[in-house]
Amino acid sequence: MARPATINGDDASHPYRKPKDAATLILVDRSGAVPKVLVGRRHDKLVFMPGRFVFPGGRVDPSDNRVPLAHPLPEALEHKLLSGAPKIAAARARAIAVAAIREVCEETGLCLGCKAASPHEATQATTLAGEWKPFAEARLLPDPSHLFLIARAITPPGLVRRFDTRFFAADASAIAHRVDGIVRPDAELVELVWIELGSSPLEAMHQITRRVLSELETHLAMGPLSHAAEVPFFHFRSGEMRRDTL
Repeated sequence: MARPATINGDDASHPYRKPKDAATLILVDRSGAVPKVLVGRRHDKLVFMPGRFVFPGGRVDPSDNRVPLAHPLPEALEHKLLSGAPKIAAARARAIAVAAIREVCEETGLCLGCKAASPHEATQATTLAGEWKPFAEARLLPDPSHLFLIARAITPPGLVRRFDTRFFAADASAIAHRVDGIVRPDAELVELVWIELGSSPLEAMHQITRRVLSELETHLAMGPLSHAAEVPFFHFRSGEMRRDTL
């Protein structure tokens, strides 16, 4: 019997699926001599990338575009998100950035936001619900002004889950609130690890995670996070990964 096709150990025998928009947030700790980034190990029972070390993230929710923000998307970040194909609207770009903030809080308990600065903002913050409850409890509004687009990658055809993922980075100093008990044996992420840039990649780290990590290391070697840096775009053509730029 023929074995199913695989890509980096993942089953690639499924029919074509259109990629869904997703967002990932790479937190960078530059308090030491060598920058560190946060990765999490996914539960072994998950369908997508089980047991792999990844950056926290997930798919964009329909409600992400309606969440009130402490500050609007920086124009330079919006421009980067609107680059490339397929084309998206500014509202979709906003939702993708907001999804990165929501997902990292949901999966790690680390929330990027600003304290409400006015009675109106306080009312907006306290009405946040669902996955945004930690923000409401801390009277925070999510803040995308700390985000920088580092890379974009589309999952290859044939996999059971496909995503068009934007990888953002933010300095760990932007963390405004922490929720305990999010990472545990029965959660989506069962372990968090801060790894030094330039160190040997973790054994269970997926290929695209390694590639984005390498891109981030190159970015930071040239200076602080910047919207002016080129953004690599990884996608597959004829079974091979290509690297273009946005």
